[in-house]
Amino acid sequence: MNQNLSSYWIFYTVANAGNISKAAKELYISQPAISKSIQKLEESLNCKLFSRSSRGVILTDEGSLLYGHVKEAFETLNSGEDKLKRSIELGVGHISIGVSSTLCKYMLLPYLREFIHRNPHIGISISCQSTNETLRLLDENKIDIGLIGKPENLKGIHFDFLDNIEDTFVASPEYISNLSERGIAENELLSNATLMLLDKNNMTRRYIDNYFQTNLITASDTIDISDMGLLIDFAKIGVGVACVIKSFVAKELEEGKLVEIPLDIPIPKREVGFTYKETAKASNSLESFIQFYKTYRPEE
Repeated sequence: MNQNLSSYWIFYTVANAGNISKAAKELYISQPAISKSIQKLEESLNCKLFSRSSRGVILTDEGSLLYGHVKEAFETLNSGEDKLKRSIELGVGHISIGVSSTLCKYMLLPYLREFIHRNPHIGISISCQSTNETLRLLDENKIDIGLIGKPENLKGIHFDFLDNIEDTFVASPEYISNLSERGIAENELLSNATLMLLDKNNMTRRYIDNYFQTNLITASDTIDISDMGLLIDFAKIGVGVACVIKSFVAKELEEGKLVEIPLDIPIPKREVGFTYKETAKASNSLESFIQFYKTYRPEE
């Protein structure tokens, strides 16, 4: 396109008005300025666009051909502006969130349920993977925000504390009873039971492995499982002792379906929160989500 958009807007207005004087009033510019703009456009296109009449100006055949395309272009622009305004008014947008499957099920879903209710026109996409993978995707701008356990290094990211989580070991009453019948004392349970842990790529597993190493605990038999929901289900049917987040089994502990294994040295609590890049420009949708989770607390 050899001419700027304003030249075509002047041409379009003159064609609609059929009169340079009337067009000048609509555009709030002088008649000579309009005439000069039309002349430059005609020279650029190497054809006559208007012919003068007693009533003003009329389009030539070439001008009519150009007008049809210019009219369609400006109508498309107007339609785009209208759609954009409606989108802004409705809060239309999109957010991509990175989170582990465990935190997604037990911590993120209650927030999403209410946020979607309040913001039905904001689309949500979820990438379920490890904390390390979430941080990588965040660094590569492939997700907007992540829900993770607080990492040791916060360089380049902003972390908003959400809650503390506490790891614990649980088993069914029957499993504990069976170990007791074998003569295994309460303080020997972790060393003699079948321990069910999240797989080694999981940040929680690394945290627990470090706890074992620090406190000189050696497990005789372990089962790696990729999903905490399965850990809980397997513990309830007596497969072994599961390492889980305590608040996620509060109902089972209260109902007596699971029993907490007492520890001589408690596992230190961990911080969980939302994180996003400090340098990234937050979209309106992301800003809405950030303001939402800072004030909303799911019902217990």
